Amino acid sequence: MELFEKAKPILEKLIKNGFEAYFVGGCVRDKIIQRNVGDIDIATSALPEEVMSIFPKTVPTGLQHGTVLVIHNGEQYEITTFRTESTYHDNRRPSEVTFVKSIEEDLKRRDFTMNAIAMTPNNDIIDPFNGANDINDGLIRCVGDAKERFQEDALRMLRGIRFVSQLDFRLNDETYNAIHSNKELIEKIAIERISVEIEKMLLGKSPKKAIDLLIKTKLLNHLPSFQYCTTQFLELLDLPIQSLKDVEEFWALILYKCNFENPEKILRSWKMSNGRIKQILNIYDLLIETKIEWSNTKLYQVGLTDAIKYERLQLVLDHLNANELDEKILKSLYNKLPIYSKSDLSFTGNDLLEWSQIKGGPWLKEVISEIEYLIVENQLENNQLAVKEWFGNWLQK
Repeated sequence: MELFEKAKPILEKLIKNGFEAYFVGGCVRDKIIQRNVGDIDIATSALPEEVMSIFPKTVPTGLQHGTVLVIHNGEQYEITTFRTESTYHDNRRPSEVTFVKSIEEDLKRRDFTMNAIAMTPNNDIIDPFNGANDINDGLIRCVGDAKERFQEDALRMLRGIRFVSQLDFRLNDETYNAIHSNKELIEKIAIERISVEIEKMLLGKSPKKAIDLLIKTKLLNHLPSFQYCTTQFLELLDLPIQSLKDVEEFWALILYKCNFENPEKILRSWKMSNGRIKQILNIYDLLIETKIEWSNTKLYQVGLTDAIKYERLQLVLDHLNANELDEKILKSLYNKLPIYSKSDLSFTGNDLLEWSQIKGGPWLKEVISEIEYLIVENQLENNQLAVKEWFGNWLQK
């Protein structure tokens, strides 16, 4: 069943109880675009406590902002009371939220016209700012005064550029100019929020259009670590980066192009998890090597996933479309490996100690590595008899 159909009973129940209720925001925008709808957002004239009295299963996720989570037929729906927002703290947080009874007043506080559209359960559109026309024109336009919208929440500047990438739209002149004149405000936004927008931007349909806007509006100069990277980001525009598959590949490419003195420090400044930092640095380290020839040992050390990412990035750096990468060759080589990790070895260090009756020491790690290499290169069978015979000969030497 379509997401809107599943959610209709929520709106109908609110309306039946004497309140207004509408689908709002991104879900309406995506329905108009005929794009996959992710989450359903609902706005209502009912106050949070009224919403909670109507539905048996609710979670008060953000009462101060008028938001209640309603659980219906196993699905979760975020329902928010019509509201306006007054002055903002630090260009990112409203200092006061006021509940209102008009959907038009609620839509007025939103960022872009395409996100300021409401829809009834019968699919009738309420569109006071002509957002549907802007969608049809592929235009991203702020609701009201663009400078005011960005001064309320500076992250909206990045959101606008992110939508350019995701939807392959363009900024209208007023929105573009307002980003250019308010660019330094982005420095007041938490890096975690910036990171989410940048990564969605890179994975959109048109990352080059977004990067071009970051450069031309000079917003790039106010993003962490990128103050002096304009030339390197311009070089990205000459590469087929739209054929990269995931954000780790993009980050590895950015590190490679910008040639930072301490890449790990850069990633940590973006507040990434240790796991993600390790992933990105593994790919980056491969890029700064000389051109890799895939021996059994090298493929075993790198692993299939990172090997494919490396090859994809090499195609992009060679100005070739990475969608043309033939993964079958690497997969075939990888599948022929006799083992994939140390845990696949037919022996343990304790076996070697038992067979040799020699006290452990640095020699143990060295001999395990040598046997592992021989097995990976198909110069020794991975079974205990073969390993024990080889080890006996090694001891005699």
